[in-house]
Amino acid sequence: MAPEDRRQMIVRAVLPLVVEHGRAVTTSQIARAAGIGEGTIFRAFQDKDELFDACVVTALDPGEALDIIEEIPREEPLERRLQEAVEALTAHLQRMGAVMAAVHKGRERPEQVRNRQAPSGDSRRASVEAMQAAIERLFEPDADQLRLPVDKASALFLTMLFAHARPMPGTAGAAEMIDVFLHGAVQA
Repeated sequence: MAPEDRRQMIVRAVLPLVVEHGRAVTTSQIARAAGIGEGTIFRAFQDKDELFDACVVTALDPGEALDIIEEIPREEPLERRLQEAVEALTAHLQRMGAVMAAVHKGRERPEQVRNRQAPSGDSRRASVEAMQAAIERLFEPDADQLRLPVDKASALFLTMLFAHARPMPGTAGAAEMIDVFLHGAVQA
């Protein structure tokens, strides 16, 4: 197995353990989950911190959610397409939040943390731009029915979705959010 493939295999196997145990996950648990020996972990990663950093990078990657969105049939009604997109992106955002919280909980004070390569603002921007492009493609079949251009509608929709991912008490569910987005908050 190529070194990068091995690294990704380990990261994918350890992500659920990281969410469950955070930084307290043991190398023994990691090895069992990945089906490898403990020594293999340290041939693929310099240390556990580097493995946790790789977990964060993987959790931030919206690739799986974007693949699901691309598979949504464009002939479905717009409301249904948006519901499926919300499910995919909400799952991504929840997984991302869980991994980030688990990895950073109990981490040393910032001045004690070694200088590690963190995801840059550019990679976050690229991730959001990729999500927006995917949502734009969902809107395109109905572009003539939208009050806003497709790019603005998709940006507004993502803004609502990101806010919905961290709801305030009493906040509407996904179906209500989509209904308000498509039809407004004021009764006609």
